[in-house]
Amino acid sequence: MKIVSLLTVVAAATVLAARAQEILGDWQGTLKPAPGAELHLILHISKAGGGGLTGSLDSVDQSANGIPITTIAFQDAKLTFASDLIHGKYEGKMRSDGNAIEGTWTQSADLPLTWERAVKPSDLDGAWEGVLDAGQKLRLVLHLTTTKDGWGATLESPDQGASGIAAAARRDGSKFSVEIAMIGARFEGTIAKDNSAIEGTFSQGGGQFPLVLKRAAAGANPEAKRPQTPAKPYPYREEELKYPNASAGIQLAATLTIPPGKGPFPAVALITGSGQQDRDESLMGHKPFLVLSDYLTRKGIAVLRSDDRGAGGSGGDFAASTTADFATDAEAAVAYLKTRPEIDPQRIGLAGHSEGGVIAPMVAARNRDVAFIVMMAGSGVAGDQIIVAQVIAGAEAAGMSHEAAEAAGAQQKRILDVVVHEKDDAVLKQKLQEQLKGVPEAQFESIYKQLTSPWYRYFLTYDPAVALRKVACPVLAITGSKDTQAPPGLTLPSIRAALQAGGNRHFEVDELPGLNHLFQHAETGAVAEYAQIEETFAPEAMDKIATWILALKGTARERR
Repeated sequence: MKIVSLLTVVAAATVLAARAQEILGDWQGTLKPAPGAELHLILHISKAGGGGLTGSLDSVDQSANGIPITTIAFQDAKLTFASDLIHGKYEGKMRSDGNAIEGTWTQSADLPLTWERAVKPSDLDGAWEGVLDAGQKLRLVLHLTTTKDGWGATLESPDQGASGIAAAARRDGSKFSVEIAMIGARFEGTIAKDNSAIEGTFSQGGGQFPLVLKRAAAGANPEAKRPQTPAKPYPYREEELKYPNASAGIQLAATLTIPPGKGPFPAVALITGSGQQDRDESLMGHKPFLVLSDYLTRKGIAVLRSDDRGAGGSGGDFAASTTADFATDAEAAVAYLKTRPEIDPQRIGLAGHSEGGVIAPMVAARNRDVAFIVMMAGSGVAGDQIIVAQVIAGAEAAGMSHEAAEAAGAQQKRILDVVVHEKDDAVLKQKLQEQLKGVPEAQFESIYKQLTSPWYRYFLTYDPAVALRKVACPVLAITGSKDTQAPPGLTLPSIRAALQAGGNRHFEVDELPGLNHLFQHAETGAVAEYAQIEETFAPEAMDKIATWILALKGTARERR
């Protein structure tokens, strides 16, 4: 019996070793985090010391290579691994032929992900970059990855903070083309004999623009200079945590920074702008909330900054949520701060940027636990007015004449009026098609989906002045003079009027010279400048916020 037992163990070990060999090597997979968006991934698995496994991930379309895998195991044809760095994990099962692993990737949401054995790259695989000059210059990066079904292709627009846009690439000899259905665009070009460049034409919305794509050098896409981004070790305590939003049934992931000393300290919860954001409000290489939280914490103010729903480590469905839903997340942040012994419960406030500047008054109007609010590029008018103003200001900043910009604004207003007033979806779609004649079908469908999303429809009609008139706590409202997304001539007077109408006597409304929507020193305020500016957050804007918060005394209730 002992001999049989020994043979059984040896046989089992041999089988396990063979199965482990099956998993070694490189695997390709494609995540689809949203309609029209793709992320091409490469999984590297190799032997580790002691007979185990080790691995790493490459996210081709995000130029993120060597993402470390914290834990990995393969047993009974089941692969599991996790990466603490990106708060993601995977669980899947290898098919009987050993050529694919089918399973689920979890990173705040569950997404299907199938890994297939990597195939030999083509001579065009890699990143191709160029500059599109369509009135304003925009960098474009095309990522190509060979799969068993042909190329996996995505487009990235770094200056617009857009990546992972699904594309379809084709090659016929030296002729090369890319269809980008999500944005109704196409590129047609000719490949150079030495494969160093693809020269051609980029077409979108009836316009045609020359575009030359050149191979990105190995290790290209270096990080842009961001001199204000703080480096560890910090002279304060930093804590990674999660807190509940009980009303939504979700957990929100966040970072709390606490000044040195005993406290209790004043505290502020930061609220991001529109679009799904991480806790640093990362965009175009900048991390505004990381820079701001570092500054405030060094000044003696505790700061809580959180991943939006469905982003980073936070749960929840971002796409199905509205501004009102995000307001409950901000309320949950305040509730959490009240549980911390280092925080003065009478000096907890909210600081919101852009849409966050609309959310902060929503919360303060109904929650007396909010001692103060800071509105950074917030607004006191409905979203449809803001969007029209954005179109006009953005067009002028890009060099368009005032008359042409006004005409573009009028066209935008006609479109938004249809969305606001037409309740029948079929009629709405027909009217929008009339307004957007000439727009390619794929591009129209993308626009239609955006215009009729729950968030967009809520944002268009929500009037922030209603909440502002009910805000009893002190308010600081600041906007840059070159802000083209929340133009100060429209937003600041509306905020001031609403606060005055509500009888609030403790507010300050300021226009900060020379700053754009991100509170950077800017030339024109155009969105395309954001990535080109090295500064992340103007020191005078951060000093204004810190000085104002520290000067506050007493609670909101005492001040009314």
